[in-house]
Amino acid sequence: MKFKREIIRATRDQSAFTLAEVLAALVFMAILIPVALEALSVAGRAGVVAVRKSEAALVAERILNENIVTTNWNTAVQNGTVRQGPREFRWTLRNEPWTADTSQNVMRLLSVEVTYAARGQDYSVRLATLVDSSQSMTMASSQP
Repeated sequence: MKFKREIIRATRDQSAFTLAEVLAALVFMAILIPVALEALSVAGRAGVVAVRKSEAALVAERILNENIVTTNWNTAVQNGTVRQGPREFRWTLRNEPWTADTSQNVMRLLSVEVTYAARGQDYSVRLATLVDSSQSMTMASSQP
């Protein structure tokens, strides 16, 4: 009789997962792993887009500043391509009248839109500033 008690006590001390518990854990992992991988993919894509967007903003700022300093913004629309490191950025410079203040007709709105590709999709950054067109006419007429 003593022998049977030891056998019963030994089986109670041993614990294991049942088939239902193992299957439930596998189903939970089958749901969780694809969601986690998709989250990592989205985070990686967002990182690439953010880096390219900051590079495009630098390109837009440089083009805007160069055109203001050289007063090369008198035409209505200009466009081109700039290489920044290994990437190319397409840009468009627009010169439009500033209509927010009707009492001033010498202010012009200069805007640069830089288009860039990230992960097979096109994105764009747009920067704008106001310039006084009377100063550019004065400079152009004073040059020999």
